[in-house]
Amino acid sequence: MVLSWTALAGLLFGYLLGTFPTGLILSRLAGFGDIRSIGSGNIGATNVLRTGSKKLAALTLLGDALKATIAIVLARRFGSDAAALAAAFGAFLGHCFPVWLGFKGGKGVATYFGVLLGLSWPTMLVAAAIWIGTAFATRYSSLAALLMSALVPVIFFVTGHLALAELFLILTALLWLRHRANLARLLKGAESKIGQK
Repeated sequence: MVLSWTALAGLLFGYLLGTFPTGLILSRLAGFGDIRSIGSGNIGATNVLRTGSKKLAALTLLGDALKATIAIVLARRFGSDAAALAAAFGAFLGHCFPVWLGFKGGKGVATYFGVLLGLSWPTMLVAAAIWIGTAFATRYSSLAALLMSALVPVIFFVTGHLALAELFLILTALLWLRHRANLARLLKGAESKIGQK
């Protein structure tokens, strides 16, 4: 299938916004240096939390989510629904594989939520409830993300939103790929819990 020029523009625009390394920049501005040198070495909110700053982690979470939402809203406003879907995919790719950081980005959880917010906020609320419930019960951020992302495509499929089900099936596969090391540690019982440095 050939992408229309608006969808291609949405994909590229979403990718560029997605590459903005929120956690890396905020951590440096706050005096914590390169966030990639601590914890998991990841640039996302969970690793930023290992600095001990909940505020910084929350801002990272918000920034990584909203860059996807903004890309979707603008792509829909100035393009089309197809452009919005393409921008969503682009933003997720940009966050996980940013060209500026040697394609070594975040694991995509916050950006996944940002995509949900831009495309289906009611489903985002359900996904957030799944994530919070799992994280509260187990204190494993990675497990919460894996379970939540596994259920989202199913929700869209069951409710008849097939285009969204297909998109989120791809995003979920990428998110699981980015969490493969976490999954291995979960299976071994060696995964770090929320708040653990």
